[in-house]
Amino acid sequence: MNRHVSTPADKAKLVAEMRAMGRAAREASRGLALMSADHKARALRAAAAAVRAAVPAILEANEKDSAEAKAEGQNEAFLDRLLLTAARIEAIAASIDDIAALPDPVGAVMSEWTRPNGLKIARVRTPLGVVGVIFESRPNVTADAGALCLKAGNAVILRTGSGALRSALAIHGAMVAGLKAEGVPEAAIQLVPYADREAVGQMLAGLDGAIDVIVPRGGKSLVARVQSEARVPVFAHLDGNNHVYVHESADLAMAEKVLLNSKLRRTGVCGAAETLLVDEAIAKTHLAPLVRMLLNAGCAVRGDAATQGVDARVTPATEEDWGTEFLDKIIAAKVVKNIDAALDHIARYGSHHTDAIIAQDEAAAIRFLNEVDSAIVVHNASTQFADGGEFGFGAEIGIATGRMHARGPVGVEQLTSFKYKVVGNGTVRP
Repeated sequence: MNRHVSTPADKAKLVAEMRAMGRAAREASRGLALMSADHKARALRAAAAAVRAAVPAILEANEKDSAEAKAEGQNEAFLDRLLLTAARIEAIAASIDDIAALPDPVGAVMSEWTRPNGLKIARVRTPLGVVGVIFESRPNVTADAGALCLKAGNAVILRTGSGALRSALAIHGAMVAGLKAEGVPEAAIQLVPYADREAVGQMLAGLDGAIDVIVPRGGKSLVARVQSEARVPVFAHLDGNNHVYVHESADLAMAEKVLLNSKLRRTGVCGAAETLLVDEAIAKTHLAPLVRMLLNAGCAVRGDAATQGVDARVTPATEEDWGTEFLDKIIAAKVVKNIDAALDHIARYGSHHTDAIIAQDEAAAIRFLNEVDSAIVVHNASTQFADGGEFGFGAEIGIATGRMHARGPVGVEQLTSFKYKVVGNGTVRP
């Protein structure tokens, strides 16, 4: 299961197996592109039922992964991302059911028009083809990515790291059993059954043209490698250095509620807030309560001089802290002169992921939403809503922060392309 390349013969075998997976995925994608919406929905519901039936096996596999991760000294955020419980597995199955119930994007007419010469033109959604998903310690991505890709008519090749491999294999095995029962080919959703890094290299090279797009879901080093080495298009973000900006018009009780959730609901997710910005005009009334709330909840605060002045437990922030995705119970905090300074800070240090403003002033909020160049901008709500499920997408493969094709949560619509259907009546061009 967890093989590693140690000899030229091992590498040759791995390369051959990966290319065979690519060919199988490409072949499966042709059928999936034509599969009816009802057939895909039935298959996904069967996959969800199979995941529910496999709870004991999935928990057993996850216990082994978790024990190994603890023995290796992995941090709390890693362990939380890895951990599966009966409730989390039910959420995984429910997410597959949600995806099954979504409108089918394939074949949807995006727009249509008729030219003066009588030509009828329609822009219609089509599958991307074969999607490669490379992820680390989140076993739920196995189900989310597999279900989303299938719903959009794509085949998918999944590759996870060694830390979550047993758990991912258990989830994948259950899903495939459900899909097969409904006549969907096994190659529709494939999981690389070993964790050697050479498998990643093969996927980034495109598997002889089999992979149409790569989606990385993991830490900064993984995503940086993917963006550096990939020879196929990539939907990715490097990190989620997200801000909560408390404007001078903010209601303190609302700011406390939203900030606490943004930072501490789950610290290891990419939608977690990493920096707090507070307007100078309300620093005397709002800064101390916000900072002490975080400290008392167990969150370390690294602040500028003004923030250090409100509580002795605040430690000095470094230049590096402003650009860091902590993924832990740590936040950087700063007093800014006004909204202009807040916007400048976010433009300089942000990662174009998710940024929020807490404000009662609608004009300030509109300006923030218009001027912050992030995939998701939020007014008076938690940054942790940066999630495909919360957007009504059923789930997501990840959050894309680039500007080409996909941005924000990558759901079924973002996993499609389009083509033009042109209909004439013996029409010729003069």
